[in-house]
Amino acid sequence: MASNSLPVPGSSITNNTANSHESTPLLPSTALDDHGHRDASNRVAHQGESGRSGFHPYPFLTMLWRSSCTASMLVNLLWPFAPVAMVLHFLPGLHLCKFVTAYIAVIPSANLLGFAGQEFARKMPKVLGILIKTMFGSIIEIILFVLLISKHEPDAARGNGAEGNLIPIIQAAILGSILTNLLLCLGLCFFFGGLRRASQKFHAIVSEVGTSLLLFAAFGLLIPSAFYSALREEAFPDLPGLRIRHEKFTERRLQDDVLRISQATSIALIVAFFLYIWYQASSQHSIFDEVIEMDEHRGADRQADMEKPKFTMTETLLAIAMSLALVTLLLVFLVDKIEHVVESGVPDRFLGLILLPLVEKAAEHLTAIDEAWADGVINVVLYHCLGPSIQTALFNGPLVVLVGWAMGKPMDLNFDIFMICLLLLSTLVVRKFLRDGESNWLEGALLVIVYVIIANASWYYPNLRVAISNGLQRGQDLRMIDVSMTVDTFRQLQQLNKGLGRQ
Repeated sequence: MASNSLPVPGSSITNNTANSHESTPLLPSTALDDHGHRDASNRVAHQGESGRSGFHPYPFLTMLWRSSCTASMLVNLLWPFAPVAMVLHFLPGLHLCKFVTAYIAVIPSANLLGFAGQEFARKMPKVLGILIKTMFGSIIEIILFVLLISKHEPDAARGNGAEGNLIPIIQAAILGSILTNLLLCLGLCFFFGGLRRASQKFHAIVSEVGTSLLLFAAFGLLIPSAFYSALREEAFPDLPGLRIRHEKFTERRLQDDVLRISQATSIALIVAFFLYIWYQASSQHSIFDEVIEMDEHRGADRQADMEKPKFTMTETLLAIAMSLALVTLLLVFLVDKIEHVVESGVPDRFLGLILLPLVEKAAEHLTAIDEAWADGVINVVLYHCLGPSIQTALFNGPLVVLVGWAMGKPMDLNFDIFMICLLLLSTLVVRKFLRDGESNWLEGALLVIVYVIIANASWYYPNLRVAISNGLQRGQDLRMIDVSMTVDTFRQLQQLNKGLGRQ
């Protein structure tokens, strides 16, 4: 009987065969069933082959409707919202209706993109295929972040209001994407998988590598915040209309330094992400080869999945192009109405931490939950939850900082204390639950409850995007004056000015 334990990367695979060594395939090409006959799955074409070529409309549309699983097929019932969103976009007013319809329409569009990416990944080598599936799961997030930073107005936060200042929403969306994967998606997978199985055991290497990388990414993301928090009390306040000679370390200087640190940190994190990708792709016995592929072969519906109709390469590329164009268009509609949603009373932290990550990840999460419920492939599910979180922290978030840098927009990684605590505590909670190498429905329920607590707190978190008016008009003639006073006196003067500005 084969051992249930799986080797770690780089270790040799041991079995009872004397000639077995490190190059022995983990999954032999010829498998036998319990009666000594060749496994039926080997009589089916390779999982990426369709047996057809070119484009065939009826099979193409049929496979689009069936999608990858039952949950994804049900998501396709939301397609009517897509044309409604397009029609509403050209009508005056109705801002909240436009946002809601575009929000719902993104879900089936994202589902289509994920399914097309999955079909494309099937046709690639195993390691590359899994990386491609992870990448396609993050394309929507990257598009959303780029659209948000494009709409941001650099001078909005320095003016007399918050209109156009979208950086707090982007920062919240970065961390919200990580938290949605770690708490909500993983929790629901543990819960629904645990309802059918008393205990779900996963390989320690998936959880250890995943949570270790998340802790590393959290460290990198929080360095600019720590730098700012440590020095903000030492910085000399900036009071519009008053210039102080001989004082170099001002709040404006501190913010500029934080921006530079964020940009350098982003480059370092992206380098770390590509090193991680290279390691996984080049390791002879990587996570994918040793654990995830084994899990997929043990899946309850492995046989049915192998026999499903598949796209041709032409159909795959067409589905990717269609879904990508549609998702981008709907996200443009969505981002265009974000300011109206905030003005209607929805807190920007709730919008960034909860609403935006939910819509961009909805289809992907439903697929992961279906895998946990129907297939019981817990290692695959675990990686589908941890992998996108790692990519958001190491690549997607830092990428938007560099895009903002290229556009001349001050996007940084200076998160507030509230979000810092959320990221660190959530990572530690998930690491604790994964430590014993198994999960159950109770642990899943607890992770979902933690997410609900965070959602509730973010709803009551006040909008801090409104810059307080100081009563000085832009363009007013500013004269250089020499003053001598203590920092405490100056802070009191600043508070007095703020109080006058509110009146």
